[in-house]
Amino acid sequence: MQKEMGSGKEEFGAFIEKFTLPPPSKSPQLPLHSLTFAVKDIFDIKGYVTGFGNPDWARTHEAATLTAPTVLAILDGGATSVGKTVMDEMAYSINGENKHYGTPTNPCAPDRIPGGSSSGSAVAVAAELVDFSLGTDTGGSVRVPAAFCGILGFRPSHGVVSTVGVIPMAQSFDTVGWFARDPTILREVGHVLLQLSEVFPVQPCCIIIADDCFSLLSFPSDRVTKPLIKSIEKLFGSEIVNHIKLGDYVEDKVPSLKHFMSTYCQNQGYTVPSLMALSNALRLLQRFEFKNNHGEWVSTVKPDLGPGIFERVWEALKTTDEDTDRCQMVITELRATLSDLLQDSGILAIPTVPGPPPKLHTEVTALESYRARAFSLLAISGMSGLCQVTIPLGMHNNLPVAVSLLARHGGDQLLLNLVQTIYGTLKEQVSSVEKLSD
Repeated sequence: MQKEMGSGKEEFGAFIEKFTLPPPSKSPQLPLHSLTFAVKDIFDIKGYVTGFGNPDWARTHEAATLTAPTVLAILDGGATSVGKTVMDEMAYSINGENKHYGTPTNPCAPDRIPGGSSSGSAVAVAAELVDFSLGTDTGGSVRVPAAFCGILGFRPSHGVVSTVGVIPMAQSFDTVGWFARDPTILREVGHVLLQLSEVFPVQPCCIIIADDCFSLLSFPSDRVTKPLIKSIEKLFGSEIVNHIKLGDYVEDKVPSLKHFMSTYCQNQGYTVPSLMALSNALRLLQRFEFKNNHGEWVSTVKPDLGPGIFERVWEALKTTDEDTDRCQMVITELRATLSDLLQDSGILAIPTVPGPPPKLHTEVTALESYRARAFSLLAISGMSGLCQVTIPLGMHNNLPVAVSLLARHGGDQLLLNLVQTIYGTLKEQVSSVEKLSD
């Protein structure tokens, strides 16, 4: 195993440590043969300290004695790991900024944040330093950086990919996700991690456009919905396109959510109250589980943490178990509600994030407002455990645009196949929209 530290400018600050970890077999028959990948510094790799984005964590923990099963599965699939990537400290941010190791440069928009917490993994793929990479997604840590860096990002159904050998953040939401530029590679990695056998792709029975979610965008929603709807109509016909006000549907069908519907939620013009309530429930349970996982270490070590993350971590340590049982009820009700909506092969379309990536070094309070809006979208699959893919849709005003598609819990193969089917047509439709706006 070859090993070197650090990363230069030509590597966009994506890596915290470079090394070569070859696959056990170089057989050309393997699905990931000859591909390279990077690993977020939250996965155990035997002989390396798992740094969790923070030098105090690295200093107080021993090297891993075993490699995470997900990393082993990818190596067994024929891919070569080339290193560990920078992440937000303790995975507690969707911004991608790290005051200790530097903020990876967003290749799509160098003056903007790359998104986090799987920042380096997304940047390594976007900058074409690797073919794909592994990240984790609890509140949005694969979906957000994929959207910000203009690449594909997949968050699988909750609980279907092993999180053994991955430092936990909040187990009710933790997933192992992955990034790629190419839909075929995204699908192949999915087949390895989800242990799927080849099946004939199923055509979706309906594609449901969540109109109220698209109204949250800070730029004209047509820029996202138009290429998506035109692509669906071209491939599957217009009769499968439906529209919904998802917020009203969720509010009506998820009774436990009422407890989290604060006056604040209802008075915010820029969000959908019931989705804001979902976000409130997610963040409460996330804080409680984070405290159970890491509270003792934080209280003892008092780590040096960056702005925003410092406040969130210490806020989490004050959380009690009050209302956590209600959060679990929301999770159960929401999954059942969205399963009813989507049935076996329905697809839900929403924006991944509410707008383009914020500028680097944006003041913390301004970022908090963006974060609040983002979480009302991210909490949909976060709380339901549904699988979600982020798909890039080119650039608007020189900044990356993305859309997300969700399928039922366990519908990961349907979603991976759909991305591969729709991707080329989507690119054509995006090109024609971009030409019209030039």
